[in-house]
Amino acid sequence: MQHLRKRILVTGGAGFIGSHLCERLVAEGHDVLCADNFFTGTRDNIAPLLNSPRFELMRHDVTFPLFVEVDEIYNLACPASPVHYQFDPVQTTKTSVHGAINMLGLAKRVKAKVLQASTSEVYGDPAVHPQTESYWGNVNPIGVRSCYDEGKRCAETLFFDYHRQHRLRIKVARIFNTYGPRMHPNDGRVVSNFIMQALQGLPITVYGTGGQSRSFCFVDDMVEALVRLMESGDDVTGPINLGNPHEVTMLQLAQRIIELTGSRSTIEYRPAPPDDPSRRCPDISLAREHLGWQPSTALDMGLRRTIEYFDRLLAQMEGREPVTRPKAQVVRIA
Repeated sequence: MQHLRKRILVTGGAGFIGSHLCERLVAEGHDVLCADNFFTGTRDNIAPLLNSPRFELMRHDVTFPLFVEVDEIYNLACPASPVHYQFDPVQTTKTSVHGAINMLGLAKRVKAKVLQASTSEVYGDPAVHPQTESYWGNVNPIGVRSCYDEGKRCAETLFFDYHRQHRLRIKVARIFNTYGPRMHPNDGRVVSNFIMQALQGLPITVYGTGGQSRSFCFVDDMVEALVRLMESGDDVTGPINLGNPHEVTMLQLAQRIIELTGSRSTIEYRPAPPDDPSRRCPDISLAREHLGWQPSTALDMGLRRTIEYFDRLLAQMEGREPVTRPKAQVVRIA
């Protein structure tokens, strides 16, 4: 299908998901403006795009207004791992709330369609499983994770108020755990933690009993979902869950990563952090119905590609050749 050439702003475009999204949009022939303050994003993530005439990089913090002319806005700007969003919790809340206000204001001025990257964290420690979009959540408003959880919940409120009050064309995606190449090696997220520890032969730290569950979506699948959501009709506003409904425990994940890396790492148990959800798994019925989307990358294949990425990073730091492993192929499920 031939896409009309559009001018697209991606905030947080030098981050993990954002950089993959920028690549996808440039490959489709769009003009992409990447705005990032580089708190967690890096130039390395978007290095392959820097010489493209269809890509522009701007150092910008979304807590300040931005005056550009665009057709669509993907608002992905916000640190997404506890290590980073708890470093400056006040700034995290500002990024979610002021950032949403500024991107909504821009969209209103230029009549652009705008997508908000929300999060499964809006469900808190859920009392409903799996989580559907109609569930209002179980969130601690004053905990150490609240800057992120409540910031994203407030951003959703703003998006729907702009939609109702100003008839703005909005899309709200609730993103569940996503993994893949370009994750930050020290972001504290479970996949990057486990892989880095396994590759270095360190004990793999499992918090609590390891029985808490998550679902993991490979980044290519997530980008496909975001693009489909943006391209959906104006009647599809969301919020809509985007993630993988296949649930695994932390202990299962740790054991599988040890096997895939051939590591001799042992598992070390530590106390669970406060407000850590015990279960997290999306109901993606709406994504299937409205977007014709479901994840299609098997967990093993996604982990292999992510392991290869982190092994290359470690090899560069240690001045060695990456370990040769069987070539990872992305398996598409019919």
